[in-house]
Amino acid sequence: MTNKLQKPHIIYHMLTSLDGKVSGDFLNAPESKKLCNEYYRLHKEFKANAFLCGRKTMQDSFTGDELPNLSGYDLWHWDRNDYIAFPNAEFYAVAIDIHCKLNWQAAYITDEDPGYDNAYIIEILCENAPDAYLAYLQSKNISYIFAGKERLDLHLAMHKLKTLFGIETLLLEGGGITGSKFVEEGLVDEYSLVVSPTFQGNSGVSLIHEELTNVQQAYLVEQCQL
Repeated sequence: MTNKLQKPHIIYHMLTSLDGKVSGDFLNAPESKKLCNEYYRLHKEFKANAFLCGRKTMQDSFTGDELPNLSGYDLWHWDRNDYIAFPNAEFYAVAIDIHCKLNWQAAYITDEDPGYDNAYIIEILCENAPDAYLAYLQSKNISYIFAGKERLDLHLAMHKLKTLFGIETLLLEGGGITGSKFVEEGLVDEYSLVVSPTFQGNSGVSLIHEELTNVQQAYLVEQCQL
């Protein structure tokens, strides 16, 4: 590993409310739902190598809440070495899953939207991940990388995505807590915001008012007027 960590170009691509929230009930408003197609259109236009979400967003979108059945894997023991199943895939789905809860059924995502379909999965884990979960992922031929012993090291994770998988452009697509961590670590290079003409209010995770004031580059790519 070189002294200077490398990273992909990271674009924080989100649907937000007018008051800068990226989570909350506003996402269920008719106005927000109408903008989903625009959000997905932009997702494909970026032609990124990968998209990344936190565990909860991946559960909501792809795996469901049922935990993986690890009963057949409890006798396996593995060294904490990165497992690279598909180093040359065209598109990756990167999941931050430090609690090892995602119940993947295959090495790639199956989704009706072609912007997500056939994305090969990469799990970001800490070294305290259970051996049984590592065996489970290997049985599905799912790649995983380690970034930190017990606490996630996002800079190391991004370095590995760039150097081990050749990911040049990464779309950061939620959730709000995951996005906030990337902003706090100074890892976001660009913002792509699809703005819904709705207000969330005091609840929900804020992006614009609390975070964008401290960044140098922000692009409002789509705004729907009231």
